[in-house]
Amino acid sequence: MVRVGLVGAGFMGKMHANVYSVLDDATLVAVADTAPGVAAEVAGQWDARAYESFEDMMAAEKLDLVDICLPTYLHAEYTVKAANAGVDVMCEKPMAMTVEEADRMIAAARDNNVRLMIGHCIRFWPEYEILKEYTDSGRLGRLKSINLTRVSPLPVWCWDGWLLDESRSGSAVLDLHIHDTDYILYLLGQPDEIFSRGTQDKNGLSHIYTTMTFGNTVASIEGGWDFNDTFPFKMAFRAVFEKGALAMDGGPLTIYEDGKDPVQPEIDRMEAAGAGGNISDLGGYYREIKYLIDCIVNNKPLVTVTPQSSRQSLAVVMEEIRQAKAGA
Repeated sequence: MVRVGLVGAGFMGKMHANVYSVLDDATLVAVADTAPGVAAEVAGQWDARAYESFEDMMAAEKLDLVDICLPTYLHAEYTVKAANAGVDVMCEKPMAMTVEEADRMIAAARDNNVRLMIGHCIRFWPEYEILKEYTDSGRLGRLKSINLTRVSPLPVWCWDGWLLDESRSGSAVLDLHIHDTDYILYLLGQPDEIFSRGTQDKNGLSHIYTTMTFGNTVASIEGGWDFNDTFPFKMAFRAVFEKGALAMDGGPLTIYEDGKDPVQPEIDRMEAAGAGGNISDLGGYYREIKYLIDCIVNNKPLVTVTPQSSRQSLAVVMEEIRQAKAGA
């Protein structure tokens, strides 16, 4: 049984706590959060122990895995602390605020011989898993073009307004848009060309439009959170192959294959209990954490998400941000 300590009991921490409650090989034993009463609320829901600091939790508990669901500007600091304590680490995306921080995280995991997995959940999201399978297998021929979209109302619900502070979140591009940048690199590898433009407001870079080329494949990626509170969250994609298309755009995933009727594959949903935010099911979160737990239990290396691939995604996003801000 993998004994888990959760650091950060906000929206994402609650999502992860939901997952541990339904896994057979892991148990949430401790929750740490500096906000008064927050750790106790989540810990009480899942029969875990609550702590007001990471240090107190580590001193009192014997853990196998530390799950870091803190704001982005704290990822590197607490990943290094957990790795130095000799435990495996799950850290929410994005990996860090800078590539240099990511390198410190990778070095700490390597030097202490522990696993480090970054929570790039879209790699595990059921619809995106199906798109990956179709792309890799060539069932519809070569992927010619793909459009990825991720837009949201302004995330005013966050703790202490940290998401709206570019110095702590890295902007909508690093926090939100990185989902699709990471996925396109996972799908197609390193791009040949990147071209990005964006818009800024008082909260920093709030919307971005990027075009990437991968040989003869063109990807168009849009992300932003500069919408008002009545605008719905949306994640979508349209992928055009030589012999058909896959689309999840305002409705369920639909597969359009030449000469056949459109098909909507059945997707397994798992309800998220009281997490809030804009996610109603555990889908990708369950799959990513189950994958990590399986690797720990069976002593296997990480393959689907490695620290190096997460670093690559961070580096590409930083280039997108540079181009968008420079306008050149």
